[in-house]
Amino acid sequence: MNFPDFRDQALTPDAICATMRRLNLLPQGASCVCEPLPGGVSSDIWRVTIGGAGYCLKRALPRLKVAQLWEAPVSRNAFEWRWIEVAGTICPAAVPKLVAHDPQAGLFVMDYLDPKRYPSWKEQLRDGIVEATTAQAAAERLVRIHAATAGKPEIAREFATDQNFYAIRLEPYLVAAGRVHCDLEDRLAALVAVTASIRRALVHGDVSPKNILVGPRGPVFIDAECAWYGDPAFDAAFCLNHLLLKCVWQPQHAPAYLACFDRFAATYFAGVVWEPRASIEARIARLVPALLLARIDGKSPVEYITGERDKDRVRAIARALISGPSDDLSTTRRAWASVMLGA
Repeated sequence: MNFPDFRDQALTPDAICATMRRLNLLPQGASCVCEPLPGGVSSDIWRVTIGGAGYCLKRALPRLKVAQLWEAPVSRNAFEWRWIEVAGTICPAAVPKLVAHDPQAGLFVMDYLDPKRYPSWKEQLRDGIVEATTAQAAAERLVRIHAATAGKPEIAREFATDQNFYAIRLEPYLVAAGRVHCDLEDRLAALVAVTASIRRALVHGDVSPKNILVGPRGPVFIDAECAWYGDPAFDAAFCLNHLLLKCVWQPQHAPAYLACFDRFAATYFAGVVWEPRASIEARIARLVPALLLARIDGKSPVEYITGERDKDRVRAIARALISGPSDDLSTTRRAWASVMLGA
């Protein structure tokens, strides 16, 4: 039987059901119910229910759904599949179960994780469910993946996705922020060059609370589209940056967010075995303020900081720390707390 090729067409329920049939997941005569899932800017994501089985179908988009022009290779979908495979061999409970892959169509299918059992960490943080144990568990699993892949040339060769990572992360975040803050452009460009030059471990690239589900067996990482063999400092900095930004979003929970920041950092550093702590801490300490600025003035600003006063507060702290960088992460933490808590 011949199936239509939907690679260059918008996904519809009919197209998805045809894809599921082609992947031998939809038996003849079985019902197929499709529902688009919200939240993604870089992929089409659908929940697909066939009988009693629930699946999640994900297809990468060539142009991301943001205000500014942001294009990225759809080949990242295949690298996301492989990141989940590799991470699953290290910590099976930390990733969704993979079901089927169609690299030519730029899509794959995995188990659907019901939000009732796998709530988003971001939503928990928003709702005041702020537990340092979750930060600790996420850091433990992240550093475990980094440590297990550090210094592995075969993984480095497979994830030589430098162009993807630049297009999805370094350019829209740090380079774009430098174009807005011209006086910091050279400093941010230097940070990009350092980050891009390091080949240490397998990087997820988008370790934010929205991409961490709090499951019954611990945190589950999703959305590894930015998978890259590079600087693990980026993953740690990316998550720590979000924990700081949450203080602006829900200031009444700021002390608890900072406790999560502290627990995540301490847990992560305790698991770093591939290089001296001081060296990776220095890179994280320089990335965090740059990412803070990027989430205000880059191509993908956080959607929950909308007031100009709040934006200016973030800009002021970030700019000061970029202009006078420190190799000590506690300097960033103290500067942030002094403004957010008056401490």
